[in-house]
Amino acid sequence: MRAFLFCLGVVVAASGTAKAETMIEQSAEHRFQLDFHVSDVALRRMLPQGWEPAIATAGPAKDANLRMIFIDRIDVLGPDGKPLGRGSTQMVYLAVPVKQTAGNLAGQMIIAGLTKDAADAPGAFGVYRQASTANMTRSIATQDSVVVVDENWNFAASAGEHMQVHVKYERAAATKGGGDVKFYDAANPAKYQIFRTEQGIDITRNATTNPPDRVKEFSYTAGGGRIAALFDGSERVLSWDSFPWYNRTVLAP
Repeated sequence: MRAFLFCLGVVVAASGTAKAETMIEQSAEHRFQLDFHVSDVALRRMLPQGWEPAIATAGPAKDANLRMIFIDRIDVLGPDGKPLGRGSTQMVYLAVPVKQTAGNLAGQMIIAGLTKDAADAPGAFGVYRQASTANMTRSIATQDSVVVVDENWNFAASAGEHMQVHVKYERAAATKGGGDVKFYDAANPAKYQIFRTEQGIDITRNATTNPPDRVKEFSYTAGGGRIAALFDGSERVLSWDSFPWYNRTVLAP
């Protein structure tokens, strides 16, 4: 009987562990990320009460309070391993590194986003809008043994929000990274998803660590609608990061 109860306890514990996380989707992506420092006042107005930006004081993310992330979702699969929706799409979103003002919780919040496909809006966090314009081109060429990447992203919504970037840079070997990050719902921070990633990051330019500057051309525009206050001309770009490979699994707790 004791052996039976012990085995039963193991089964129950294993079942509890198995149910602790539920896979929502997994994807293989290419990303280009811009780290900004934007108006602290404007940004705090977009965060829920009891939460504030978590701003690094050192390292490549120093002083950054907002990330603009352009994403080519090359292969998107459901938990059954089959293509989810069309199986690929493009989007851009704004993510804020956050922490509780009084508490130990920390992670990120996605506060706005524009997506090519209507089926992706408003998304799990209720902030994505379908883009009336959604264009992306990326070319790779070898020039005198140097690999040069040219990327153009253009997203705009009918309500006026727009995020666009042109960047041309010399590619270098990416540094492997990744891990688990909790993405909290800005409308209800009691809800969150876990993003589990494996990634390669190539920092092409950075205002703090000052690596060799490999950005040859760069321009961006952003603003309009609900994100206008974040891009009023006072914002500063702090890091230009290429993610040539980014594998992500989205989990529900």
